[in-house]
Amino acid sequence: MYAVDLHNHTRFFHGFEGRSTAFDPIGARLLTAVAGRRGMDAVALTNHDYRFLPSSRGPASPARDVQSTSAESTDGREPVAASPADDGESARRSGPVEPGAGADPLAIPGVEITTTRGHLLAVGPDPPARTEPGALTPDEAIDLAHDRDCAAIIPHPFRASTARETDATVDAVEVNGKHTHHRERVALLAEERGCPIVGGSDAHYPFEAGRAYTRIDANELTPESVVAAIRDGRVEPAVAEYPLDRVLTPAYRAIHRLKGQLPGDEAAAGN
Repeated sequence: MYAVDLHNHTRFFHGFEGRSTAFDPIGARLLTAVAGRRGMDAVALTNHDYRFLPSSRGPASPARDVQSTSAESTDGREPVAASPADDGESARRSGPVEPGAGADPLAIPGVEITTTRGHLLAVGPDPPARTEPGALTPDEAIDLAHDRDCAAIIPHPFRASTARETDATVDAVEVNGKHTHHRERVALLAEERGCPIVGGSDAHYPFEAGRAYTRIDANELTPESVVAAIRDGRVEPAVAEYPLDRVLTPAYRAIHRLKGQLPGDEAAAGN
């Protein structure tokens, strides 16, 4: 089993609405350092509408660069895993990720595409290098991800998004590190769509890395093996809970409500 955080950003803050967010090598190094200490074996770099174009001088060590890959790291905690087979009401505890297990985590290429109806993650060996925010429908973004041998994942499906309503085939839906209280609803959505659940921290700051991640059952760790495991359902989401989360979780909720991105958990429960 590998611990992989499938949703991370290298640039602090979101940048400007409606603009792509360029890769930040300093942010990537800091994010990777934290992720590795938290036991992540790999992290996907998924900037908004912009993919890191790797080089031997990038944050990943050259020996671990894989095609379109770059690197990151994490810090350890005791995870609460919500299995796709569960109804989401009770998150099952599993053994803690060993701190430092992924001291040099593999960076997996990815991009968070801003569609006409919310975001979509494309994670895999060859995601698009750049997309125009708001130019693609969810269906078109999913087709683009699949054409480039990437997994198409619906992130934070109940925050500022109706991409979950697409009829196109997605490979997974996400338990988001900033809204882990949505696990139950994500489990229901996954059941409706007949797809697995993955975890991603949605980190914009290094201290957020590894908060939610994915346990991946694979014989080796490459962008291709991650995509194959997601499509085969050999994945399980996990949430790592830290003392700081008692402050961060309500803060995330309040901020996103103020921004109009979180339409009340009660109202959304029926969506």
